[in-house]
Amino acid sequence: MTDRLDLVFAALSDPTRRSILTLLLEDDMAVTDVAEPFQMSLAAISKHLQVLTRAGLIEQEKRGRVKWCKLEPSALLDASIWMESFGQFEHVNLDAFETFLEQSEAVLSDDGT
Repeated sequence: MTDRLDLVFAALSDPTRRSILTLLLEDDMAVTDVAEPFQMSLAAISKHLQVLTRAGLIEQEKRGRVKWCKLEPSALLDASIWMESFGQFEHVNLDAFETFLEQSEAVLSDDGT
């Protein structure tokens, strides 16, 4: 479980990856659609998607010629349980997590990053 937690927290440590998760809260998206709002190459976005996939936070599947990304919110369960063991955190509330991601994205946007 420790290895999985390391992957999840490492994946969440990057603002681009958190923004990607925010995008995927809405619906499944094609990789090219995920890449659209970011000013980086498709290869760079693909690397971020690989990190998220390895952490189990998203799932990628090929539909025809298009690769799609889907959020896997259950991957946060182990992290939630681990944080709860400190007695100051509750299980991850996905609505609260969505709000957190949106606020983080807004702060990053305000900073110009």
